[in-house]
Amino acid sequence: MLNPIYTANMTDQQRAWFYAEYQRASKDELVGVLLALFLGGLGIHKFYMGQTGAGILYLIFSWTGIPSLIGFIECFLMPGRVRDYNAAQAQIITAGIMNSGQPMPPASASGASGRVCPGCGGTVQPGAGFCAKCGSALMAAG
Repeated sequence: MLNPIYTANMTDQQRAWFYAEYQRASKDELVGVLLALFLGGLGIHKFYMGQTGAGILYLIFSWTGIPSLIGFIECFLMPGRVRDYNAAQAQIITAGIMNSGQPMPPASASGASGRVCPGCGGTVQPGAGFCAKCGSALMAAG
């Protein structure tokens, strides 16, 4: 569960932007645990958490069996590590949104098939206030 403190001082537009970015950047605890348990000897859980250097080390020493033992132990530590990672990502995203100070560009009409999101270029359903793909707030086409 995400702590609401990250979005407390945000507008609805910023909050939608935050949740879209957070969904893209966050990791799943169960996936981390399963990767560490079953593929920990190859360091796949390290690659999943963005620790490429450690993942490569695990791969290099995988023949020794030591990374498998460490991966088994890390599967019990993984939920806490994923929560810490997600909290750090939330802080980074919040800081980026609150410090951007840039207004979102207005949406433009794209004919009878609907509108196009100015943030990601995805198709937006008619009457939508936010882009379902990236969370950008949309202005009414005029």
